[in-house]
Amino acid sequence: MRIKATVPAGAQRCPSGTWERVLGVPHPRLRPGILAYRGFRFALPGPRRRLETPVPAVTLLLGFDRPLRVHHARRPSVSRVCAVSGLATTPVVGEHDGRLSGIEVLIAPWAAFTLFGLDQYELADQVADPAEALPGVFGGRSTVADLAGALSSLPTWGMRFALLDEVFTRWSEQGAPCSARTVAAWNELVRTSGAVPVSALADQVGWSIRQLENRFREQIGLSPKAAARVLRLQRARRMLAAGRSQAETAAACGFYDQSHLSGEFRAMTGCTPGEFAAARRSPAVTAGPPVPDRLQGEATSLLLPASGSAPFSKTLPAP
Repeated sequence: MRIKATVPAGAQRCPSGTWERVLGVPHPRLRPGILAYRGFRFALPGPRRRLETPVPAVTLLLGFDRPLRVHHARRPSVSRVCAVSGLATTPVVGEHDGRLSGIEVLIAPWAAFTLFGLDQYELADQVADPAEALPGVFGGRSTVADLAGALSSLPTWGMRFALLDEVFTRWSEQGAPCSARTVAAWNELVRTSGAVPVSALADQVGWSIRQLENRFREQIGLSPKAAARVLRLQRARRMLAAGRSQAETAAACGFYDQSHLSGEFRAMTGCTPGEFAAARRSPAVTAGPPVPDRLQGEATSLLLPASGSAPFSKTLPAP
């Protein structure tokens, strides 16, 4: 069974309730397009709020019962039991009443283009309702709500992850394949953490800059330049979490200077690098379950105080 428990098996207790989180590894035939399955179940006595920074992956949330309230930096707040999110350059805050369960699927954007049969720009920088964005194309394909219901009825995480393998294999076989040049360009951006110039990237895959931009909009969701911003932020988060200075991080990641890094960090996460680091360390927001980062081994998320009206930087603990 391709399951990697991120905590000991079964529900875990903390001073404020119980929780469970399990990481599932997709079948080899689905990788590297499907990055990870993350099963979760929370039974806490009060609300929980989490800030999510942009990551280089499309997210499909398959909720089992209660809704997640999502506050977007540039869009109206929405409530979703199931949700699909494309690549983004701005943060979101998710909020629930303390009880939430489901599976989060992380997908490479080029694979999401095939799986969902949808131009990825339609999902970029938003948290969409799958019933509207993914109504069940390819004829007899099940809707996302049907899939979430089937997953919820299964007794074990292993059985749920196996069902996802089956469904995504079928969807990928029915979907239109992504351009090999788009995949190659995306992989080069990932390999260089967004450092390769767009003109050089276009030359490398044999397209004009306009052709590359059009294909990225369709099959990735963001322009090559915007996608590079997300990947530079990812590398900067890694370096800062590893203890590197802001000046060293700025130079290594291609920012003009430390001020440029700080400005980009705030624009894309809602806080400065110092605020982000302080919030990760704050005991006031880590008394319950550990912060569940979306990418394994990376600092992508912040647990926010449950109280407060402003979902972004005003709710962060003081550095």
